[in-house]
Amino acid sequence: METTVLVIEDDAAVRQGVVDALEYSGYRTLQAADGLAGLELARRGSYQLMLLDLMMPGRDGFAVLEALKRDRPGQPVIILSARGEEEDRVRGLRLGADDYVLKPFSVRELLARVEAVLRRSCERPAPVDQWSIPGGAVDFSTGELTFSDGGREMLSEREAALLRYLLGAEGRVVTRAEILRHVWGLDPARTETRTLDMHVMHLRTKLRDVHQSLLVTVRGKGWRLNA
Repeated sequence: METTVLVIEDDAAVRQGVVDALEYSGYRTLQAADGLAGLELARRGSYQLMLLDLMMPGRDGFAVLEALKRDRPGQPVIILSARGEEEDRVRGLRLGADDYVLKPFSVRELLARVEAVLRRSCERPAPVDQWSIPGGAVDFSTGELTFSDGGREMLSEREAALLRYLLGAEGRVVTRAEILRHVWGLDPARTETRTLDMHVMHLRTKLRDVHQSLLVTVRGKGWRLNA
């Protein structure tokens, strides 16, 4: 599969130079010229790595990064910035950036950083296949829920994907838009569907979550799994 890199940079010359270097090296690219357009593309686009400038109109890079990490946790990001102060570097890394490259940079250095971050992201631990849940366990390799009283339930492929994603969020509230994007592969801005609600309802039934204390609805925000 071709690797896609999203470049968010307001300086047209720098942006074009980065895009040209990436495409010459075999990457596909997406690009945006300001923070607002960049965040919109970052939320709905399909890409494996983001290159993010800090000083931009609309929204600065820190705001884009902070919003992105709420919607797409685990998304690899490299900051490109002329701001080399320690405070800025530390802030960017604490917000979830994987690397921080100072301008001006050489094409060789940038490509080496891109390759390193992509390699690290591919080497991150894969999700485990078995999880404990209150009263039982789920085996994602078979799609089966088992309970301590001997009961069993089979999950559909989509139910299993939804439960895995919620478990991976580790108690964080997950929004409808995030699930539609990452589990369903749909653009939430262009999607009107209640199928997600039906899947949540079916999943609660199979989890024996009668009082909705395990898979909790957070009104106006989304869902949280208390596992």
